[in-house]
Amino acid sequence: MNPEPFLNLDRIIHEKGRMAILSLLAASPDLSFTEIRDTLKMTDGNVSVHLRTLQEAGYITATKSLNNKKPLTTYLFTDTGRTAFENYIGLLAEIVAQNTR
Repeated sequence: MNPEPFLNLDRIIHEKGRMAILSLLAASPDLSFTEIRDTLKMTDGNVSVHLRTLQEAGYITATKSLNNKKPLTTYLFTDTGRTAFENYIGLLAEIVAQNTR
């Protein structure tokens, strides 16, 4: 077994909560904080920490606006984030493939 794919897994993405957030964003053009929180059944604090980590890594960006006079924050992939996520998924596929040979 080649250990290289395991060693190359992106530690930012690999955490369960961040992987879930990025998986949601991969399936949608953008999502609000509330949509992410409610879909993943996470606390506000937990979602905030994961989103901040992903933003600091340059993987997602936030847009703040008003919706019916209420603040609305939406998140979407950056090009860097989408590439990192696709590479991560590719490494997972490589790991699975080498374990089925």
